[in-house]
Formats: sequence, structure tokens, C-alpha cells
Amino acid sequence: MGEPKKLTLENCAQLLQKRGVISPEQLSEILARGKAQEARLYALHQSGGSRRTQSGSADIASPAEVIASFNLEMFGAAGKILTEDLITEVISSVVGLTYLKIDPLKLDLDIVTSHIPRPFALRNLIVAVAESKGAITVAVADPFNDAIINELASARQIEIRRVLSSKSDILKILREFYGFRASVVAAEAESSSVVDLGNLEQLFKMKGSQEIEGNDKHVISAVEFLLHYAFEQHASDIHIEPKREKGLIRFRIDGVMHNIHVIPKPLHTPIVSRIKMLSRLDLAEKRRPQDGRIKTNFNNKDIELRVSTVPVAFGEKVVIRIFDPDILLQDLDSMGFYPREMALYNSFIRRPNGIILVTGPTGSGKTTTLYSTLRSLSSPEVNIVTVEDPIEMVMEEFNQIGVQQAIGVGFDTILRNILRQDPDIIMIGEIRDRETAENAVQAALTGHLVLSTLHTNDSVSSIIRLLDLGVPPFLISATVIGIIAQRLVRKICPHCKKVRELTREERDYLQIGKKSHPVWEGEGCKECRGTGYKGRTGIFEVLDMSDRIKSLVSGSVEMADLLVAARENGLESLRQISIRKMLEGATTYEEVISMTG
Repeated sequence: MGEPKKLTLENCAQLLQKRGVISPEQLSEILARGKAQEARLYALHQSGGSRRTQSGSADIASPAEVIASFNLEMFGAAGKILTEDLITEVISSVVGLTYLKIDPLKLDLDIVTSHIPRPFALRNLIVAVAESKGAITVAVADPFNDAIINELASARQIEIRRVLSSKSDILKILREFYGFRASVVAAEAESSSVVDLGNLEQLFKMKGSQEIEGNDKHVISAVEFLLHYAFEQHASDIHIEPKREKGLIRFRIDGVMHNIHVIPKPLHTPIVSRIKMLSRLDLAEKRRPQDGRIKTNFNNKDIELRVSTVPVAFGEKVVIRIFDPDILLQDLDSMGFYPREMALYNSFIRRPNGIILVTGPTGSGKTTTLYSTLRSLSSPEVNIVTVEDPIEMVMEEFNQIGVQQAIGVGFDTILRNILRQDPDIIMIGEIRDRETAENAVQAALTGHLVLSTLHTNDSVSSIIRLLDLGVPPFLISATVIGIIAQRLVRKICPHCKKVRELTREERDYLQIGKKSHPVWEGEGCKECRGTGYKGRTGIFEVLDMSDRIKSLVSGSVEMADLLVAARENGLESLRQISIRKMLEGATTYEEVISMTG
């Protein structure tokens, strides 16, 4: 079979079978059911939600899309599903075009939207992905669209190079990038019209109305596109930052910051105002920090957004923390605990009373550990009460109380009254002062299980922190069951994982002996956006308050003595556990150093 001149379902399937990607039986199934599947996908596209932009080719399922919808297992590769991306990659090798897995985080908004008009791009499924030396590189879904490429090159008077990408990737970029750009351009145009009202300019300056209102329809659309984009990229935080002459939008993904969009400076304030309006913050107050929350829905699941605004040098900065229930609520045995640590932690949380502390810096996953623990303990027979500042994510299974310092309702105030609510389990967002610590101890002494967090670097130093807060040593010994210190490390991408040997300097630095050790790292690929990492896992240092440690706490407490006793009792430090993860191929040497110093 030579190179086809038109990509149809039949010749695409035959091409896959010839390349050994599917079996003859699978080929027969595709040819027998393909037309019906194609019609079903067309109907599905036609009935798509309002967020889907329908136009011409966007409605018609591509051959790769149809074949991928069968969810076939690749021939000779057990467990590997034939996806649209894999099919597109095979097609690219046949037609001689480079395959590109589009990474939205590496695209420039101006390049994507300035070269090709939106209707033309949607009609022909084509998107600009790069620009260099008078030429643009475009990603196409159809490898045989020579006439369209020639028409575009002639109209734009520019050289065009092609790469092949999946239809789904191209449509996603066209929806999100063009949608956001259209909203920003329209809002900027309205902003300019206000500024240019010559004889009324002074009046508008007096009223401070040179900014668009936060409820302007184009700003509303821009914010919606931004949130949708963040959810699709699995971002944990959105940063909207004012600079001297522009606004900058950044996402945090897997703990790392990425620049996403640059917006015109006149639009920064309207976008911030829209977000403040959604989170019920005071629009007029721009001199003080504010906190609010938004609840929304994405892919049929509720998502909580926590909004924080602070005044900085060039305006108000907004950070939106995204609480995805799929990330925040996990099974405890899938979070990264080793068997010893998992067994210990399970023994802690099954105790009827006492204090369990979870420690670590901001962003180390403490909230995920606490919420996942509470969900595992939740049942109709148990009354769980949480005291948080603020409530991270609203959960119907718990009775959640939010701290309100403005009206004098702090941790200590709530905890003094919480025992009248007949709780079995109490979760305190953070022990940060003596009063909160004392109330937590009293709750534990009166027969309640208390879970809370502390900001310390490791488990043993949490004991010293409690002593610093003024908790008597004998009460620490009587109430604290166990302490968990944790961090999050990035996992190596399984698609581009390669082995290497630790250097002598690296072995010496980690103090793991002179023997050569193989470790793994990611080369960077389309699946991990070239980072070499995909996802994160927890590392947990679990301290059991043994009789020996309790006796040391009750006497003259020395950090060194506590460490020795903890290690004799089987404690593995965060560094030791992260090294285990590295040697097992879960993470890299660089992540071990980054997370544990």
C-alpha cells in the first residue's frame, strides 16, 4: 500500500494494520462498525455544550478520532490503548510530516492568534504553533491539505511549514486561545474607546472610570476561558500579577510555575474586579488583602476556588488556589506511604483519643492528607468537626467551622465551645499559638481524636515547637500519639524514563556508600511537556510517640536525644525516604535535593 492521497477511515485502518499496530481482526471490526461510529461521534459533536465551537470540519470526526473511540488494545503491546495521538503519530511517519504533541504551555498567544483568522482555522483545523525567520510552523489535522496551505501562504506572503497533530489537540487550542484572545481584544477596544472620548476625558478621570467594569461581557468571557484552561492543565494555582506596563498570568503545575499569558495593563484591573465579584470581595477595597472563595463545576465535578488578593507595587495581585476533589481526596494507600509508615498512621487514626500532627511547609500536601484521612474515618456513627482558617473545601460529610477573626471568632474561641457540639473527631487547621495548643490538648484529654498541622521541618522538631508554644511536657507525653512530616516530590515521567549512574560526588553528598547506584530521570517528551516529570507523590516521615520518647519529653529535652531515640524506634527521615523513592525509580536525584536540602 503506497502513501494515500486522501485520509479516509478505510485506508487509515489499513495503514495501521500494515504497520502492525492493529491485528487483522481489529481491522475487520473497524471496517464493519466504522461508519456507524463516525455517525455517532458526529451527533455527539453536534449536541456538544456551549463551550464547544462548532464549525465545518470541527463537527466531522477524523479517521484517527473514530478509530481511537473503539478503545482498542495495540497489537502486541498488552495494556497499551490505541489513542488518537498514537494513530496520528503513525500517520505522520507514513506521510513524512513531523508529529507534534501540542503543549499549550509552550505556545505564544500572539503567534497562535495573529497569523490565521479564527473562522479559517476552525474550518480547516489548522493552528500556528511557532514562528522564526519569516516562516511560521502550523499544526494540521489533515496531512493532505496542500491547497489550503498554499492559499494561506499566498494570502499572508509568508513561508509555511507543516507538522501533524491530532484533531483534539488542535481544537482545544483553537477554543481556548482564540476565545481568550477575542475576549481580551474586545475588552481592550472598549477600554480604548473610553480613553479616547476627548471632551469627556477629564470627567472620566475624575470618576476613575478609565477602567472597564468587572461585569463587562468580554472580561467575563476572558476570566471563564482562563479558569477553563487552568482546569484542563491541572494547575493548582493561578497567579494574576500586575507589572509596570502589562499584566502577567502564571499557572503552578506539579509545583512549578509556568508563564501563560501577557495581557494589556488596562485589562488587569477589570479581570481582577471580575474575580473579586465572583468571590464576593469588596471591589472598592484595593489597599488591604482580602480572601474569598468561588465554587464552580468542570467535567461534571464541583471544584472549589480560594481567592486571595494583596496590593503590590503596580496594583492588586490575585492568587486563585484550585481545590480539585480528585487531588484533595485520595485513598490513603495511594498517597505514597511505605508499609511501615502506612501501618503506623493507620494505628494512629484508629485510636479513640489523642493528637495527631501533620507538619511541613506550605504546598507539601498537608491539607490532602488531613481531608483524605477524615474522609476515610467518616461514617454515620461518627461526628467530625473541623475548625479552619479558611475552610479549604466544603465537604458535606464534615461539620466545618470557619475562623472569622474580624468578629473575634478565632481558633481559641471556637475550640473553647466546640466540645458542646459532641464531636468524636476534631480537625484544627493549624496550631499557631499557645491558646490553640492548650485547647487541642484539652480536647484530647477529654476523649477526642484531634488532627492538626504545624509548620515545622520534620517530625521531631514538632515536639520542640509544642514546648516553645508553652505546652507542658507531661501533657505532650499524655496526648500526642504520632507526628507525620511530609513533602511532595515530582514523579519521573514513565514515557521518557532512562537510567543513569549516580556520580561519586552525588553518592558522597547523599552518604549512600561507595557502591555504584543506578537511578532514573526523564529525558523530556510530549507527555510531560519536556520536563521529565509527570505528577507528584508524597514522602512521609512518621514518628511514633514511644515510651522512650515520652520519657525524654518529660525530662530534660534535647533534640539530639529525641532523634537518636526516634531512629532506634525505626524512624526513617524525609531524606532517607526520598532516597528510597529515587533508588526505586520514582523520582530523581535533583528532586531529592530540592525537597530535602
